[in-house]
Amino acid sequence: MPHSDPRTLVSTDWLAAHMGSPDLRILDASWYLPAAGRDPRAEYEAGHIPGARFFDIDEIADTRSDLPHMAPSPEKFISRMRAMGIGDGHQVVVYDGAGILSAPRVWWLFQLFGKADTAVLDGGLPKWRAEGRPTEDMAPIMRDRHMTVQRNAQLIKDVTQVAAASKLGDAQIIDARSAGRFRGDEPEPREGLRQGHIPNALNLPFTDLLNADGTMKPDQDLARIMAAVGVDLKKPAITTCGSGVTAAILSLALARLGHRNHALYDGSWAEWGMYNDLKIERG
Repeated sequence: MPHSDPRTLVSTDWLAAHMGSPDLRILDASWYLPAAGRDPRAEYEAGHIPGARFFDIDEIADTRSDLPHMAPSPEKFISRMRAMGIGDGHQVVVYDGAGILSAPRVWWLFQLFGKADTAVLDGGLPKWRAEGRPTEDMAPIMRDRHMTVQRNAQLIKDVTQVAAASKLGDAQIIDARSAGRFRGDEPEPREGLRQGHIPNALNLPFTDLLNADGTMKPDQDLARIMAAVGVDLKKPAITTCGSGVTAAILSLALARLGHRNHALYDGSWAEWGMYNDLKIERG
């Protein structure tokens, strides 16, 4: 099991031991593709880790964009977090209902806005429940807290920057989608997108980094798996996926390995796959 680090990943034991801390804030960031047929907010209301607030990835986003759940403005992020009682000096732990799926996306958003004291719960709600730990269906009492943010532009890339990296090779582009979607022989879950991948990208399906129980593999395994697909941990990296959610699992794994020079392509394939003037590769 990976060691607990309150800036990347913490165990259920770690969270249970810190539950009484006044500076701890827990977020349920569950999110699923429509095909899963799951309602994360309804599941949260039915039962969540005590004290957890619900983080709506689709609403705490740039809702003016045609692309799904793009990163919000600093102002919107601050207002939503303040209303949820999350402010400066808090240790944040984010979990989801799949094990590790969408929680790293929210971890990455906190990094983007300069809030480093944020960790993903390893194994998420399924592991917490499997261990017989408590849940509740009450909404927590939330008091407005002051929050300051500093947006770290180095952690996010737009389509122009990714196109340049694809052409110049000055950063490795790592795609977290399944091998079939990467090759272009599996359909995309979103309609109207081309099939294939960004030229010169590497494929590292996010599922390869996880154990069967939804926990993240130990650091030495992460390093070995990355090396096997051609990731050079000495080079800058850009993570990408279908819509910027599971790419953050790769970002979290890179952070676990001490890689500091990595960014996330927020538009991901939802953007790249839409525009015919952007080159794609198949196979």
